[in-house]
Amino acid sequence: MSLEEQSRLYAVIEGRVQGVGFRSFVLDKADELNLTGWVRNTYQGNVEVLAEGPRFALEELLETLKKGPNTAYVTKVRQSWSDATGEYRFFGVEHTM
Repeated sequence: MSLEEQSRLYAVIEGRVQGVGFRSFVLDKADELNLTGWVRNTYQGNVEVLAEGPRFALEELLETLKKGPNTAYVTKVRQSWSDATGEYRFFGVEHTM
């Protein structure tokens, strides 16, 4: 798939999203959808996600982020879309920022 056919999703998930397995949950879903990018906690208590791949797969990820794992309570998901850069080769967990 060419870079032109791919998009980038950046999302910040707010609520009770740390200490509940949210990063692992996102990692599993991103792997299932063959996305690249990362997920990480923030010092503000949120979770950040940057993912690249086909728009339909990113939209599926976004719907998953809005629900979260059963142990989480998502109150808000802020999102922005842009063109994919192709800078990531896999999806991983990053250090807290």
